[in-house]
Amino acid sequence: MLKSFKTVLLALAAVAFIASCQNQSNDVRDAARNAISQQEQPAANNSIQNAVQAPDVPTGPTTVMSFSESTFDFGTVTEGEKVAHTYSFTNTGDEPLILSNARGSCGCTVPKWPRQPIQPGESSEIVVEFNTKNKQGARNQKVTITANTNPPESFIYLKGQVEKAAGEPAVQVN
Repeated sequence: MLKSFKTVLLALAAVAFIASCQNQSNDVRDAARNAISQQEQPAANNSIQNAVQAPDVPTGPTTVMSFSESTFDFGTVTEGEKVAHTYSFTNTGDEPLILSNARGSCGCTVPKWPRQPIQPGESSEIVVEFNTKNKQGARNQKVTITANTNPPESFIYLKGQVEKAAGEPAVQVN
């Protein structure tokens, strides 16, 4: 009888444990559903991928970022070369400028940007490197900068021509 009592007690404990785990899982699922429903839904014409990849826009007051040039023409280079250019900009607004992200149009275009706030009237730089490996033809590489500006995204460009390396077959660019 003691053995069957222990078995029944053990079974009740197991059922209670499973029930409590199920309630916790339901609580977690409910919290996740609430969080998702409270988030702003992306516009119908935006893809889910773009909504997931969109960087956080700094909140608070906006300011103005002015570039001395927004497009750099690197001319003609041979495939495999790396092209780098420094873009200078100034915070011409009245609030500190905060850059939250800078991303190239592909993995071959890599920007480096300041992480600290740029005070009104101060200048700084964004360095962009473009690796021409496996790239040929006319190029127009875009870098998207996200900051506390209006609009929150600004764009800078590297453009030029990439010629095939000597002794290599031409690669057709579509």
